Amino acid sequence: MFQLSEVIKGAETIAISGHIRPDGDCVGSCMALYLYLKNYVEPDVKVDIYLEKPADIFDGIQDISEIRTQASAERYDVFFALDCEDSRLGMASELFSTAKTTVNIDHHISNRGCGAVNYIDAAASSTSELVYDLLDRERMTAEIAKAIYIGIIHDTGVFQYSNTSPKTMRIAADLMSYGFDFSALIEHTFYEKTYVQNQIMGRALLESILFLDGRCIVSSVDRKMMQFYHVTPKDLDGIVSQLRNIRGVECAVFMYETDVLEYKVSMRSTDKVDVARIAAFFGGGGHRKAAGCTMSGTFHDVINNLAVHIENQLNEEVK
Repeated sequence: MFQLSEVIKGAETIAISGHIRPDGDCVGSCMALYLYLKNYVEPDVKVDIYLEKPADIFDGIQDISEIRTQASAERYDVFFALDCEDSRLGMASELFSTAKTTVNIDHHISNRGCGAVNYIDAAASSTSELVYDLLDRERMTAEIAKAIYIGIIHDTGVFQYSNTSPKTMRIAADLMSYGFDFSALIEHTFYEKTYVQNQIMGRALLESILFLDGRCIVSSVDRKMMQFYHVTPKDLDGIVSQLRNIRGVECAVFMYETDVLEYKVSMRSTDKVDVARIAAFFGGGGHRKAAGCTMSGTFHDVINNLAVHIENQLNEEVK
């Protein structure tokens, strides 16, 4: 772990970004670091944050409206890439590559570090947990604590997933002591769904298919269906986890069409299938029990290719 004060020492321009299609951990960690640096640095130091527009459920985070959704032509003194490696920064990737000092903070096992300074810890529950480690507690505010808490609950499934450690719970307890309404935060950002989000989830569950003797399940949403329900990729969050909750399922696969013969694939599993290994084979990444990638082909092409790898692991487990 590095000293944040040393990395930003003397910097006049600082930028922060995370991965494309930002999830709760990405938004929470980026906004927490942004709010902290805005409070920490001198008034004449410029701090910018670049992300695709986050889902509306995160609108309660302080200053989230300050996120820049279009890249600029600036060259920053320090650039922080959070919750991903540089190839997933999207429109901010060029800004990262031209920065004088680059910093990469992430907890994905597939990331080997893309910055001049790296803080990668696959044992951490989330990138938000790693950001917490870097911050001076005396400079922490309730709004910063709230952003970190959001990131942690989203990547731990509200402390249900196996990446939740005793350290994670101790951090959560400290964050709660800052006095924000953590119960309402969980309800609004994690559990609450719109009517159309529940509709598309219901459709995905209804049309799901069991395979490999019922140990795996897959569901798919094409662009035509998304247009019919007036939903975007942000509205599909939670579907793969719900598929995984079905009794007897060791591995769940959910995919949605992003282009002609192209799918964004999300996988969730038990201990018996390492989906990060499978995702990495197809150019993606993630964690042992939660990973994703982008794949080309028809729906049947994609699932047949994935099934080979899933079945091999299930057979290994039997041995």
